[in-house]
Amino acid sequence: MARLTRGPLWRGAVGLVAGLYFVVPVAASVVFTVDVPGQGLTLDAYGGILGADGFTDSLLLTLELAAATIVLVMLLLVPALVAVRLGAPRLRPVLEIICSLPLVVPSVALVSGYSSVLRWGPEHLSRTPLFQTFTAVQDKRFPFVLVLAYTVMALPLAYRALDSGLRAVDVRVLVEAARSCGASAPRAVLQVVLPNMRGALLNASFLTLALVLGEYTVGALLGYQPFAVWIVNTGGDQAQLSVAVSVLSLVVTWLLLLVFAALGRDRSRSLNHTSRRAGRDTAAPAPLAQEVA
Repeated sequence: MARLTRGPLWRGAVGLVAGLYFVVPVAASVVFTVDVPGQGLTLDAYGGILGADGFTDSLLLTLELAAATIVLVMLLLVPALVAVRLGAPRLRPVLEIICSLPLVVPSVALVSGYSSVLRWGPEHLSRTPLFQTFTAVQDKRFPFVLVLAYTVMALPLAYRALDSGLRAVDVRVLVEAARSCGASAPRAVLQVVLPNMRGALLNASFLTLALVLGEYTVGALLGYQPFAVWIVNTGGDQAQLSVAVSVLSLVVTWLLLLVFAALGRDRSRSLNHTSRRAGRDTAAPAPLAQEVA
C-alpha cells in the first residue's frame, strides 16, 4: 500500500514541478507586457503588434520560408524512408545517421560553411550560369538559402516523426496489396501509404514549422530578418512589444500543436472504425453458411 501511495504522489510532484517550470516564465512574461509602471494594467503592447514596423513583412517571410522548408523536407525524406523500408532495410541505420548529423553540428558552424560557399561562388563562377543561381538564392525578398539551411536543421526532427509513423504501419503489405489490385508503385505510395501516415506527416510539418518560427542564429548571421530576428531587434527599443509578440507566437504554436494532435486522433479513430466495420462485414456470412448447411 505504501508503494501504491508513493507512486501517484511522486508522479504528481514531478508533474507540478514541470508545470511550474513552463507556466511561471510565461505568466511572468504576460505580467510584464500588461503591467506598465504608473499606468497600471494595459493591453497597449498587444494592440500595437499589427501596426509595428516590420511585423507583417517578417512574419509573412517566415511563413513562406516555413512552407517551402516543409515541402522540401517531405520531398527528401518520405521517398527515401519508403524506399529504404521497401527495398533496402539494411540502409536504414545509414539514413538515420545522415539525418542525425545536424544535431552534432552547431548552427554557428553551419552558418560559417554557408557563408564560405556563398562568398566563394560569385568570385569563382562569375562567368558561368551558376553565378545567377548564387545571386538568386540570396534574394532578400525570398532567401532560398535559408530554406536550405532550415531543411538541414529540420532533418533530425522530421526523420524521427516520419520513421515513427512508418513503424506503425506495414508498408510492404500495403504496397503489395495495392499492386495486386493493379496500382502502380507511385500510386500505391500516394494513395495507400501516405494516407496511413497522416499523423506522422502532420507531426513532422509542425516540428519543422516550429523550428523555422523560432530559429534565430542562421537568419541573423546571414544578414536576413525573419520573424525571430525581428523580435530580437525590436526588443532593444520596445521590450514590452517584443515580449508580447513572443507570448502570442508561443500561444499560436500551442494551438497548432493541439490542432495537429486532434487531426491525428480523428484519423486514427476513423481508421479503427473502418477496420472494425471490415471485420464485422467479413465475419457476417458465417451464420448464413451454418444455416445453409
